[in-house]
Amino acid sequence: MHLQQLHLLNYKNLKTAEFEFDEKINCLVGNNGVGKTNVLDSIYHLSFGKSYFNPITSQNINHDADFFVVDGEFLKNDKAEKILVSAKKGQKKIIKRNNKAYDKVSDHIGFIPCVIISPADRDLIIEGSETRRKFMDGVISQSDPVYLNKLLQYTKLISQRNSLLKYFAANNTFERDTLDVYNLQLSSLGQDLFEKRKQFLKEFIPIFNKRYADITNNKEQVDVVYKSQLFENSLSGLLEQNLQKDMALQYTSVGTHKDDLSFEIAGHPIKKFGSQGQQKSFLVALKLAQFDFIKEVSKVNPILLLDDIFDKLDENRVAHIVALVATGKLGQIFISDTHADRTEEVVKRSGQTYKIFKL
Repeated sequence: MHLQQLHLLNYKNLKTAEFEFDEKINCLVGNNGVGKTNVLDSIYHLSFGKSYFNPITSQNINHDADFFVVDGEFLKNDKAEKILVSAKKGQKKIIKRNNKAYDKVSDHIGFIPCVIISPADRDLIIEGSETRRKFMDGVISQSDPVYLNKLLQYTKLISQRNSLLKYFAANNTFERDTLDVYNLQLSSLGQDLFEKRKQFLKEFIPIFNKRYADITNNKEQVDVVYKSQLFENSLSGLLEQNLQKDMALQYTSVGTHKDDLSFEIAGHPIKKFGSQGQQKSFLVALKLAQFDFIKEVSKVNPILLLDDIFDKLDENRVAHIVALVATGKLGQIFISDTHADRTEEVVKRSGQTYKIFKL
């Protein structure tokens, strides 16, 4: 699978742009602020129906316009696939495949597998649990639409239960039967999400460990540890135990929406005990493991977006990643960089076809 053509209209700082891409390696070079990352983000948008950097749709529209259009032509399994994402201020975003609009954005997730590696990934280490949960859910959802639908149902039910708790507090009332309806549905869905996350990490962590070892030449021992309240008790039991707390807080304080991943090096949190270089290597290994996992499940090479990759790795390690294209282990790659000569030197070593776009 690869992206053949891309057309942009009023997407962020790019008023209009057109690209015809190489099926192997594509390099976007230019000074900071010219829109290299925005081009990569537009490709991500075609895959996920949203921006990687700013999920607020209206903020992805050029300041001088009231709409944007991102239009991509892909070749997947020898079949042409046209994906279009458009948004207008004050209106619902539209995603089309071959000129037919999706009823739900979630129906599109996983059709165009894509992985991005970006300096913004550092949020996975420094931000709260929600960021790491979204990473885990994103990887699973690209290959498991049943999981994605259950996750969306669960999230909606949590919101509804929270509204009910607020209603109880505001009206000094309590309706046990209504609350039990939410608890029953949440318990079933939450348990399913928990089991799927456990199974996913059982498969994912060995892939991640191998990638980290490849990047660092087996220098350190790293791990990803799943943290969940459901290891201690069922969700139904947790909801019952924490009823009074939830009533006081007016929100649901327990459940799989509180799960987290602990990123560790030598048994300690990498956030506190990992050097900047170790953290960068950890994040790149995490994303390459994501690539490997999605490829294995979907049997398609995801598109790989490398945003400012030289910020994370030295030239030799970038060259090692790019060289994987030649072996067929990677498919189409997009690289953004400020130094055209450095980028071309690295991609030349791969022996693969490439194009360089100067923005």
